[in-house]
Amino acid sequence: MTVIALPIGAIPEVRKGDDLASLILESVSHGGPTLRQQDIVVISSKVVSKAEGRVVDGRTVRVSQIAHDIAERNGFDEIQVELALQESVDVLRSDRVLITETRSGLVCNFSGVDKSNAREGQYILLPKQPDASASRIRKSLEDKTGLHLAVIITDTQGRPWRRGSVNIAIGCSGISSFKYNKGRRDLYGRILQRSTVCQVDEIASLAEPLMGQGGERIPVAIVRGYPFEDGDTDCQSIVRQVEEDVFR
Repeated sequence: MTVIALPIGAIPEVRKGDDLASLILESVSHGGPTLRQQDIVVISSKVVSKAEGRVVDGRTVRVSQIAHDIAERNGFDEIQVELALQESVDVLRSDRVLITETRSGLVCNFSGVDKSNAREGQYILLPKQPDASASRIRKSLEDKTGLHLAVIITDTQGRPWRRGSVNIAIGCSGISSFKYNKGRRDLYGRILQRSTVCQVDEIASLAEPLMGQGGERIPVAIVRGYPFEDGDTDCQSIVRQVEEDVFR
């Protein structure tokens, strides 16, 4: 099996209301890699958020006392803190970091609120419902091309126990979040009793070196050659329940 990742460049700056599927296909028509059957389209959450209007002008944000206190104590941007609090349902830690649970269930720093790749004074929020966003984009791409595709929406996040960030999947459609190896045999013939792989995170990580996190202007990549099946597990199902989370 050979799996490859291909960048889709020449996508213009995305604005509120833009049809991402059309922008992707327009880029493909101008020399980008042609979409094929069973391709996985990996999309940065930043462009999804921009298309969905999830960009906030910092001048419109009223900072609460609690956000001011957290920011002052840690040397954080108080507007970013305020937006992170607004986007969260729970604050897990607010010393040195601001770890929150977002309304969509993600546990991450600053609720995913970010200033990178945003205009001066603007803040980009994560998509409200990343799985639903992935589903809409996939349906539009499939309707326009007649192909069977999968879509993964990604974001870069840190990990417990390890330094540095990696690209992870926060929304997916047309592909199951997990690959199950239970029942398969290992190198020595033993039957695996348990082995669940978060394949959408692996695919997101594969695409990240092409997409980058700076000024590469490559918010979309194609992963080709990876065998996958539709499933009933989306990215919402990846997040551990509270009773399973050793960090709470």
